[in-house]
Amino acid sequence: MSKNTRKLIAVAAALAVLSLLTGPVASQDVQPKVYTPAPVGVNLFTLGYAYSSGAVLFDKTIPIDDATGDIHSFTAGYSRSIGVFGMAGRADAAMPLVTGDWEGDVVRKFQTTSLTGLADPVLRFAVFVVGAPAMTSKQFAGFRPKTIVGATMRISLPLGQYYSDKLINLGSNRWSFSPQVGVSHLAGRFLIEAYASAWFFTDNGEFLGTNTLSQDPLFTFQIHAGYRFRPGFWIAASSRQSLGGATMINGGDKLAPEANNRVGITMAYRTGPRYALRASFTTGLTATAGNDYSTFAVGGQVIF
Repeated sequence: MSKNTRKLIAVAAALAVLSLLTGPVASQDVQPKVYTPAPVGVNLFTLGYAYSSGAVLFDKTIPIDDATGDIHSFTAGYSRSIGVFGMAGRADAAMPLVTGDWEGDVVRKFQTTSLTGLADPVLRFAVFVVGAPAMTSKQFAGFRPKTIVGATMRISLPLGQYYSDKLINLGSNRWSFSPQVGVSHLAGRFLIEAYASAWFFTDNGEFLGTNTLSQDPLFTFQIHAGYRFRPGFWIAASSRQSLGGATMINGGDKLAPEANNRVGITMAYRTGPRYALRASFTTGLTATAGNDYSTFAVGGQVIF
């Protein structure tokens, strides 16, 4: 493989996994450049760190008032580019380790807690249905993307730390599934992207003891505008709107659904033919439930 080809691969693959590595608040954060293809057979290993502060995703059904948290998450991820019936695709896996401190009023009594452990791991499968065929490294060297249409499926596995007698947990004790469709268009140095997705949840039958927590589907919409200064160095501004996701306990009345908006900025820089760095900041712009927090994330990636 030539030096120029390796550089092109690094540019294309530099962000294949990093958008997945935002820890336990991944489903709430903006994620540019999800649909970035790479040659078949390219592997990526990523380490990410994220710090979140504020009202970090407290479920509307948990009886905590004025709750805030300071969360540190460390995530390891692996990705491999694959071919799917002649189309480019990618399979990802991410495992987060989380430590955090929370405080708030529980039944009018101020309380604090600290937790450290594994959050729910996430699997993701993506396929680029238009605009990005499966390619070898040699073929990819001459590839110039324009418009790409893709689809992904994310699965959150209920393997994180969970105790049925605790108000706050790192794991959700339920399966979550998120199909997504998206389109990205490259025009010179500018990149415009739009995604639409939904989250579907199984029930948690061990919520605060033996109660059953159910949740309606949560719908999300994202838009991103990016600019490439040079190969391997770009910046993007993003916005994400989420709607729905009303919850209920034991089949009772539904609590108010969320209508949250998050905005963010992301910057990426390639440090060598096989290495890349990324930093992002996101914050809640409007919040009806669990969105009044900010997240700063950094990550590094090696391609092999």
